[in-house]
Amino acid sequence: MSPANGKTAFFTMEDAKASFNLFCCVCGIGSLAMPSNYARAGPLFASIALAFMIFANTYATLKLSRVMLAAPSSVKTYGDLGEWALGKWGRFFTVVSQMGVCLLVPIAFLVLGSTLLEVLFPDCFSQTVWIIFMALMVVPVCLIPTLKESAGMAFAGCMGTVVADIIAVIVLQWNMRGHDSIPSPDISAHQVLTCFGNLALAYGAAIVVPDLQREHSQPQRMPRVVVITIMFISGFFLVVALAGYTAGGCQLSGNILYSIVNTSDPLGLAPLGFTADRGAVVMAYLFMQMHISIAFSTLMMPPFYMAERLVLGMHKGPEIVRFNGEADQANVDLDLEIQDKRSTEAHTLPTTAIKVGIHQGPTFNTH
Repeated sequence: MSPANGKTAFFTMEDAKASFNLFCCVCGIGSLAMPSNYARAGPLFASIALAFMIFANTYATLKLSRVMLAAPSSVKTYGDLGEWALGKWGRFFTVVSQMGVCLLVPIAFLVLGSTLLEVLFPDCFSQTVWIIFMALMVVPVCLIPTLKESAGMAFAGCMGTVVADIIAVIVLQWNMRGHDSIPSPDISAHQVLTCFGNLALAYGAAIVVPDLQREHSQPQRMPRVVVITIMFISGFFLVVALAGYTAGGCQLSGNILYSIVNTSDPLGLAPLGFTADRGAVVMAYLFMQMHISIAFSTLMMPPFYMAERLVLGMHKGPEIVRFNGEADQANVDLDLEIQDKRSTEAHTLPTTAIKVGIHQGPTFNTH
């Protein structure tokens, strides 16, 4: 966009690159479980749970992005942010929670990926062999140094989960056509809580926000990226949930891909009593396999960054001084106001001036 038009771009290509990585982290396993949430808790409670999690996670992720903007330039990771806000104990609890997600979810990816490979290649290897094979397969993908450089790969991961979900929903709708009214779920507190748990696993975008914001040349734009991306993902979740639920009702399993094929007998009847087209099943499973391989590397980026800092001594910065609310609040407000002004006027500044303005930290606690 030319500087003469007096407007800044609403959504730039760099914003899109960050959005692809957010989308790849959130919209994968989460979208697969959306129809089962409605199957467990019913349309009313599942919709309430989805609406609550949309609000809670959008608000929390947006505030995280805003806090990263207010933090000194020495704050680069989730752990740095915890130390700046709450001292050493803040860093400890923040790192433990972040690493729990970044390391345990990829393990779930390996298990899911091994199941997908067993369906794609039945009677070839045991699940253990497939897990080892997939772990070796994702190593080259994990070696890409930054999330920005892997944006094209993240876009492929986004498309992988979208295509897989669409194929699975079409297979369900086609093979369940002409059935009587769908059976209603027998709702219990356990099923509703499980629905909330699935949604909590689905909305995991916050763990990569510090890394994306650190790499963005205009981090002031990240709050907008976060809101737009999560709103788009939530709309996609709702469409997949309703499309899957209207086909199978409470009969759906916990994973929509497991509803179109029997994972223990991939060439036999599906759990809902039909035989799906083998080509459609293979395509859905291949696209989801591609997605989880890419999402694996995205979620491993924060642990690798921390390992480079601790083991290799890279990414060292000045000592972090804990935030003092009474003394620093005025500086935070002023700094956010300055950064907002820089964001709106960036198109009129020379490229070098933009870079200096963006990477300079707040006016307090900088070194």
